[in-house]
Amino acid sequence: MVKNRNFVVTCLQHWDVELGCNAIDIAIEISKNNRVLFLNTPIDYLSYLKGDPIKYRQQVIHREKPPLRQINDNLWLLDCPFKALPLNKLKINSIFDWANKYNNRKIAGHILRETQKLGMDRLILFCDNDVYRSFYMKEMLQPDIMIYYRRDNLGNVAYWKKQVKRLEPLLCAKSDLVVANSDELAEAVKPYHPNTYGIGQGLNLESYDANKKYPVPTDIAAIKRPVIGYTGWITSLRLDADLIYSVASQRSQYSFVLVGAEDDVFRKHPVHTLDNVHFLGNKNPSEVPDYIASFNVCFNPQLINETTIGNNPRKIDEYLALGKPTVATKTKTMSIFEECVRNCLTAEEYVHALDDALNNDSDEKRAKRIALANSHSWENNVAKIYEHINRVSGG
Repeated sequence: MVKNRNFVVTCLQHWDVELGCNAIDIAIEISKNNRVLFLNTPIDYLSYLKGDPIKYRQQVIHREKPPLRQINDNLWLLDCPFKALPLNKLKINSIFDWANKYNNRKIAGHILRETQKLGMDRLILFCDNDVYRSFYMKEMLQPDIMIYYRRDNLGNVAYWKKQVKRLEPLLCAKSDLVVANSDELAEAVKPYHPNTYGIGQGLNLESYDANKKYPVPTDIAAIKRPVIGYTGWITSLRLDADLIYSVASQRSQYSFVLVGAEDDVFRKHPVHTLDNVHFLGNKNPSEVPDYIASFNVCFNPQLINETTIGNNPRKIDEYLALGKPTVATKTKTMSIFEECVRNCLTAEEYVHALDDALNNDSDEKRAKRIALANSHSWENNVAKIYEHINRVSGG
């Protein structure tokens, strides 16, 4: 356990993100015993000119809203009253580094002013995959401990690839501790720091409680059963549209329901021509458990590529926590669920697994799924972070 310490959390995603965010859940859990300042991702000039969808950030820049908001007794949310330099189009490393250090300096100065006002010293910095804007934070904030949290393989995403492949190893090396939400993501960067550990994924047990009764959403109520469901971002970067098309074509008697925002590739894919495939659009995170509870079987038709290697999807724990039979794409990380999830590689395997999930379930299997998911609480996840903090600090 770590108590009565001061944490600063930097994160790629902003607090108002509609998808689930590990860093937010971790910050909330840490704040039960420590003080936490969560930095909202600053907007850059290009995003500002395009029109930032987060109105509050614009209001802070215009001095219409205060940059600091208190979320609970021990947790504060900090917005930046300035715009950052856009970086990703800078191709020359030296120019990129100059601009990135400029951004880091402005952000660090803002953090230090606010932590001093709050009486927060001897900081523990928790950096959630924020390779750019936290690259110089150890030097500028001088925390007692810096933790780099790796939950995505950004070095293989086209947008990030050039600079992250260069900077992430350096950021790992200068951190005091590196943790990742899968062993595979941890193993990939362990050569850069000996104190690198996989800590698994977390789950909000209050939101995903199998003992609760969940209302059936109106847009799914009239869909023919059985329903095979997916929740999350529907992106060609992570999901296999061709696989969904093949499986749904072979099982026209099943309805396939996907809940979430789509990218352009999915919107134009022939999967939309199938009568038994339904795209219900983006939903409020509070509604997601209602949809999962209404599915007969859940599935995660993940695409296997450099981006998804080591991915530990939080949706798997959400599916299992509500007791749902689950079929997913087989990966090394998914092996941790193999006793409760039917893992597949081909469309044929998916078809047979879905048939089996619908026809061969039991109360015993359901209870086993719920128990596994409940062991992955955010409390247990953060306890592992505390264990490693104490290890590296000698506490």
